[in-house]
Amino acid sequence: MPPKNLRARPTTDFAKENLFNVLGNLVDFEECDVLDLFAGTGSMSYEFASRGARSITSVEINAVHHNFIRQTARTLGADNIFAVKANAFLYLRSCPKQFDIVFSDAPYDLEGLDEIVPLVLEGKILKEDGIFIFEHSDKYDFSEHPNFWQLRSYGSVQFSMFRK
Repeated sequence: MPPKNLRARPTTDFAKENLFNVLGNLVDFEECDVLDLFAGTGSMSYEFASRGARSITSVEINAVHHNFIRQTARTLGADNIFAVKANAFLYLRSCPKQFDIVFSDAPYDLEGLDEIVPLVLEGKILKEDGIFIFEHSDKYDFSEHPNFWQLRSYGSVQFSMFRK
């Protein structure tokens, strides 16, 4: 259970369960390297780890959240979770690694939120045939984007999914 001083807005259990049901039919998690941007409490990272993802890189700028992810991963024995304390925008611009799945759950009111989609899809971070899942509010519509694949909506949570 996250401590009370964490300021994250975790993805709802309902949305998570449905998203992983969709992903489970598309990918073999054990063959996936996953990037979890704006990882918050790390709940999505733990979900990927529990499904046997090869590696999960959890990027979180907040020191309290970053330490929570590191401690929780250690407690769970999830040695495939690598917590990185970094600004996600800078990380996307400089990371040499490529990922099969990129998940982004930036704060819905984050300045520059609309920069994340092009940073992921136009950069080299997402492998060819990789999946990018962008969680956002219903204020955004990415259906005209050339890499847009599908939208999954679960209450107030929207997942725009892109293929590269």
